[in-house]
Amino acid sequence: MSNTKKTLAVAGAVAAALTASMTAPVQAQAKEKCYGVSLAGKNDCAAGPGTTCAGSSTVDYQGNAWTLVDAGTCADIELPDGRMGSLEALERDLPQG
Repeated sequence: MSNTKKTLAVAGAVAAALTASMTAPVQAQAKEKCYGVSLAGKNDCAAGPGTTCAGSSTVDYQGNAWTLVDAGTCADIELPDGRMGSLEALERDLPQG
């Protein structure tokens, strides 16, 4: 095998290893909006009517307030009184007024 072919083979292996190591952290960091799981004042941005942005929810587990969670975990989050997280805004536990 010539030196050029060896160099290309090594460069290809290094490139493949770098690509694999760079995509794994991106997948591990995938997040999704989960409604109805945040405590009052602990939501991420853009809660529903009656709120403005991050930290503006006024009710624990407010159905129209969301927080970012690891992708694929939202529907499995168990809360008091049988509540569960949701990928869509909920009509429960909304602030009065």
